[in-house]
Amino acid sequence: MSLSDPIADMLTRIRNAVRIRSRHVNIRASKLCAAVADVLKSEGYISDFERIEEGVQGLIRITLKYDQTGRAAIEEIKRVSRPGKREYCGFEDMPVVMNGMGIAIVSTSKGIISDKSCRQAKIGGEIICTVC
Repeated sequence: MSLSDPIADMLTRIRNAVRIRSRHVNIRASKLCAAVADVLKSEGYISDFERIEEGVQGLIRITLKYDQTGRAAIEEIKRVSRPGKREYCGFEDMPVVMNGMGIAIVSTSKGIISDKSCRQAKIGGEIICTVC
């Protein structure tokens, strides 16, 4: 588990849980992870998330979303900007994930939002990850 990059740890845990078709996944709580989970929920990639007060830091329990055939809503989730190489872009250069079928999660001055919201608000920022 990477303590220096909690977002990479969160995405890896989600990726692993989807591969084994787990219903829930627990992640170390942080404001940044909660904001990313909130975007995933608002865009329909996860069913729900809740904060669990356990220990000093606490946990975030994410309920993953599957269809009737057992196919996960999250097919691929990738970290774009990382501590060693930050990726920034303006709203006009915002990446289009899978021709609009996926989303990019962006850290902006207005908070953590999706790429679609960035284009509407005409603000750029750091691209955290892409989801499809």
